[in-house]
Amino acid sequence: MVEAHTGPVDAVREVADGLTCRTAAVLKAGSGQVFVKGAPADDARARAGQAMEAAVNAATRGVGPRLLWQVVAGGWDLLGFEYVEGRHADLAAGSGDLALVADVLRAAQAVRAPAGVPSFADRFVGVLSPERLELLRGDTLLHTDTNPHNLLVGDDRVWIVDWAMPAAGPAWVDVAYTTVRLMEADCPPREALAWAAQFPSWTAADPRAVEAFVAGTCRLWERQIGARGARPSNARFTALAVAA
Repeated sequence: MVEAHTGPVDAVREVADGLTCRTAAVLKAGSGQVFVKGAPADDARARAGQAMEAAVNAATRGVGPRLLWQVVAGGWDLLGFEYVEGRHADLAAGSGDLALVADVLRAAQAVRAPAGVPSFADRFVGVLSPERLELLRGDTLLHTDTNPHNLLVGDDRVWIVDWAMPAAGPAWVDVAYTTVRLMEADCPPREALAWAAQFPSWTAADPRAVEAFVAGTCRLWERQIGARGARPSNARFTALAVAA
């Protein structure tokens, strides 16, 4: 059924860097190269992520690769995307990739969340008060996982890939997540926050909303791995609140 969309497949190159899918590969076919990712048909959670990725793809065109087809066959739910040539972004201090990452984030902030995308605020139900949850509502389509594996750098641009965990929320949220990723790449907090300051959405963010985001994120992470294990990551998120 895949070849009904691609034509005869001449070669398959496995991709080992998928974080939210069970299989990923580049297919070389008569119609060109296609990136394919998939989940077992009996894995409801993984398929839900793929369904969400498919649902938002029309909105993300221009900042992410275009979805070409979806096939369920042979026990797999498969998504076929246009192939884009790129490498994972380098988010370290002084990297030439940082300007290109900023460009694609600026473009992404103009994308409104389609109907049916869950609210970002709802991720923090149970750890934040209703009043603080309201601070995290918005209509921008958020990626929420801008780690270097999901930022593909080409010759003159970056694509944001793997939209399996989107949310609707304030435009500054993906800037905040990416700033933390800079710190994870050993970019000093002061330099990472200076990079974030180029985004008007971040400089204009309500400090109460940023604090709620940081508090909720830290509490959820502590629940998952314990206070001691969460300490390094939580310190990076806390730097956002201090700056705000």
